[in-house]
Amino acid sequence: MRNFPGNLVPSRVFFTKGVGRHRYQLKSFEEALRHAGVANQNLVQVSSILPPKCKIISKENGLKALVPGSITFCVMARCDTNEHGRLLATSIGLAVPKDKNNWGYLSEVHDHGMNQQQAGDMSEDLAAEMLGTTLGLEVDPNTAWSEREQVYKSSGLIIRTSNVTQAARGQEGLWTTTVAIAMFLFD
Repeated sequence: MRNFPGNLVPSRVFFTKGVGRHRYQLKSFEEALRHAGVANQNLVQVSSILPPKCKIISKENGLKALVPGSITFCVMARCDTNEHGRLLATSIGLAVPKDKNNWGYLSEVHDHGMNQQQAGDMSEDLAAEMLGTTLGLEVDPNTAWSEREQVYKSSGLIIRTSNVTQAARGQEGLWTTTVAIAMFLFD
């Protein structure tokens, strides 16, 4: 049996998303994972720290690195509904510090009644706020995201924010599941 080192620190991350529909909730989730390209993984959900020096790679390159059946760590947002017409959205937000020796943040948003833009803005805002407070930036949470985003970026401490978001509407007689995922990879 292989012993694991004391610290497992991912060296790469990629982002993916998907939507699935089926008469059974579990199969709807599996279809969303399939749409995201990661249904053949044993996913282990972790909290939302982007490790220092973790390289962001494309989905295409990330999917090529996966081995079917692997235990793969991820940050996942998931939302389900079986209500016809109900809007649902999932999003992973990202905030990357300028100093590559510092950690960044990922955030998960999963909610009903949000459209793609709202969920994406919220997840990006949450990630930037969590990183910002770690770096000593205090920004008024009551201002619009576009204003806060400019404060974070003009500080010179946060160089990038982004999000990956999936929204959908429930359909009659089916479960609808959305997922947004940050998949971690190790060298």
